[in-house]
Amino acid sequence: MMGEKIKKSEWDITNCPVRTVLDRFGDKWSILVLLILGEKQKLRFNEINKEVGSDISQKMLTVTLRKLEADGFILRTIYPEIPPKVEYEITDLGKSLVPHVDNLTKWAVSNMPAIKRSRERFKK
Repeated sequence: MMGEKIKKSEWDITNCPVRTVLDRFGDKWSILVLLILGEKQKLRFNEINKEVGSDISQKMLTVTLRKLEADGFILRTIYPEIPPKVEYEITDLGKSLVPHVDNLTKWAVSNMPAIKRSRERFKK
């Protein structure tokens, strides 16, 4: 399947898998959280929060983690302790996505200067 071209006549615009996946990662934090868990494998909430940095609120991190969990990219495990211990772990599905996100990240870093120049020309 990899490398096969999909004919335009076969596109399903309303249920497009690419659009559906990219729509999920269109937010500010999902790709970063996925890459962090891809590297670290398993972390607690506060550890993820520390890795992401101070720019994210606890509520937004919770929402991001829930979306990634709903899509099957991460697994949330609650341990019956007091206080409760919760860990987030990347799944095999998440691991399979990480190299593609990593390639997109590398592409973005290397092409950002050209994109910025183009944006500046467009403003004029």
